[in-house]
Amino acid sequence: MRLARHSEVEDDDDDHGIDLAPMLDFVLNLLIFFIITAIFVKEVGLTLSSPPPNNQAKQNNDDSSTMYIAVHANGDVSIDQRLIDQAAIRANVERFHGEKPEGPVIIVANTKAPTGIVVGVMDQVRQGGVMNVSVAPSNAGGTR
Repeated sequence: MRLARHSEVEDDDDDHGIDLAPMLDFVLNLLIFFIITAIFVKEVGLTLSSPPPNNQAKQNNDDSSTMYIAVHANGDVSIDQRLIDQAAIRANVERFHGEKPEGPVIIVANTKAPTGIVVGVMDQVRQGGVMNVSVAPSNAGGTR
């Protein structure tokens, strides 16, 4: 029996490396998955439109044709300088919409007002039939 020398044995260098093909397949499958799922993701948010600057607002809109609803820092709501209950917002907006169907509603919200109340006021205005709703921030001092 004759022993083979090391130099006579075939060198199989192909078996000594790491096969990257399965990893590349996996990465490409992940990439395709995330691209496809990103198409179906929809962001939920509020569509807000701010009113024009004060000098243009007075030229474009008569103050009597615009309803202003103020949301104060402490959460109180007022229409035309009168404090009202949040349940009465819709009735006031429906009355305004009946008188001036094209009239916009501007919600003047204090920057420290609770966000939930501002969103609730917007919902009440939309339920009252007015779709032209704008939100204007206010830094007015005090709670009223």
